Amino acid sequence: MTLVTTARAPALPLSRACHALDLNRSSVYARQQPRREDACSMARARAPQPRSLTPTERRRVLTLLHSEAFHDQPPAQVYQHLLEQDRYLCSVSTMHRLLRAAGENGERRLQRPAQHHAVPRLSAQAPHDVWTWDITKLATATRGTYLSLYVVLDLYSRYVVAWMVSRKENSALARQLIDQAATRYDIEAGRLTLHQDRGSPMIAHSFLDLMSDLGVTPSHSRPRVSNDNPFSESQFKTQKQQPDYPQRFAGVAHAKRWCADYFDWYNRDHHHAGLAGFTPEQVFTGRHHEIAADKQAALDRAYQATPKRFVRGRPHVPMPPDTVTINPVTPAEIDNGATQDVNFPTLSRAKQINKLSLN
Repeated sequence: MTLVTTARAPALPLSRACHALDLNRSSVYARQQPRREDACSMARARAPQPRSLTPTERRRVLTLLHSEAFHDQPPAQVYQHLLEQDRYLCSVSTMHRLLRAAGENGERRLQRPAQHHAVPRLSAQAPHDVWTWDITKLATATRGTYLSLYVVLDLYSRYVVAWMVSRKENSALARQLIDQAATRYDIEAGRLTLHQDRGSPMIAHSFLDLMSDLGVTPSHSRPRVSNDNPFSESQFKTQKQQPDYPQRFAGVAHAKRWCADYFDWYNRDHHHAGLAGFTPEQVFTGRHHEIAADKQAALDRAYQATPKRFVRGRPHVPMPPDTVTINPVTPAEIDNGATQDVNFPTLSRAKQINKLSLN
């Protein structure tokens, strides 16, 4: 089109040039006309709206929204209140539009500020460095009635150090269980970190006071974060997927008998995938080093007998990890200012108690 208007010879008619280039002659004529800026060419957003509120009406609406009666109410509530008083100033959307223009379109009611909870970071290099525990429900033959199973797990070895079945779930039973377990294993003050979620028995003041008396550091999961206590949850999954697991227990006595057999098997005979095939009892007692030597001898004999069957060379017995962690700090988090501290209290009251005990 530009070629027709600028490079066309004067002797060549415009109609023949447009026909040769397959152009619409009217469009070429329109392109040659100078552009005019008038009210018709203004953008619709810039054009005045005849139905809009006058400046006086806008001030009246904003004054009402700022009044003592409505300063903390959303426009929808204000609109309905005004209609009940036989008053109509504008629509709900117009109220929102006026508040947005004034920079006041956020939540007008009081809101609880966002909560920021410390990430529990736990590390265990030996038994009794960290225990994790939780409570799960066991269904009974009576519909709607459940038993509570308390299980305390050693993080490093996955060994169940204590468990209890009860009809109730409260802090008194939790204190009793942890106190007896700490006494049974002669836990030294300042060594053990106990990790749990934020259930009512775990955050009770009496329970935290016991942790202070025992010299145990309490660590708590973040609210509504399901993977902050993964090892206890995994143990419950292993338990409830056993072939002989009763879907419903006849009562407390039945649950205790079954759990006693299960935990004995879990500790002594369960070859744990997270422990490279060793049992929790073997890692808990340190016997896994001797057993690893026996396993290695068996593999060596098999390799010497038929080396061609081992395409990757001489096999080696894998060992359990030297360090077991929950929420290990990543290099990216360190770059963002996170510390590499582990086994510290994360609950506000637990931090206060820990600070007082250190002083």
